[in-house]
Amino acid sequence: MTIRCEIVSQDRSVFEGDADIVTIPGHDGEMGVLPNHAPLLSTLHPGVVKVRQGSQESLFTVTGGLAEIQPDIVTILADAAENIEEIDVNRAERAKREAEQRLAEGLPRGTEAYLAAEAALARSNLRLDIARRFGRANRHSRFPTQSSGE
Repeated sequence: MTIRCEIVSQDRSVFEGDADIVTIPGHDGEMGVLPNHAPLLSTLHPGVVKVRQGSQESLFTVTGGLAEIQPDIVTILADAAENIEEIDVNRAERAKREAEQRLAEGLPRGTEAYLAAEAALARSNLRLDIARRFGRANRHSRFPTQSSGE
């Protein structure tokens, strides 16, 4: 028995498929969702969604959002989401530097520009952290993979 999983960001469908278990970064911590789970609605923290079917595991970053869990489907409505295979480390590093520079320029706290720079910095840090931890970022990555022994 499997559970359907759909991961949707604001601009696209990131994943749709069946899973044996879906692990999400829920409001109260990491949560595993199996088929026939009780209905639940949870906010998401920035982190990794793991979708496992058999011996295959797919990993996705989410920067927040909601997860609606029904006995036969998990629907993740993320603020932003991507398969970790899509992470471009060079682009994430550039975005991090640009966000840090904007924040260092003294943007007034609480303004739209300040909040946008802060959100960009958080997204970049999440992407870089996940690329380092899982070593699965795309070919632009300069981080070693876990299998390289580092």
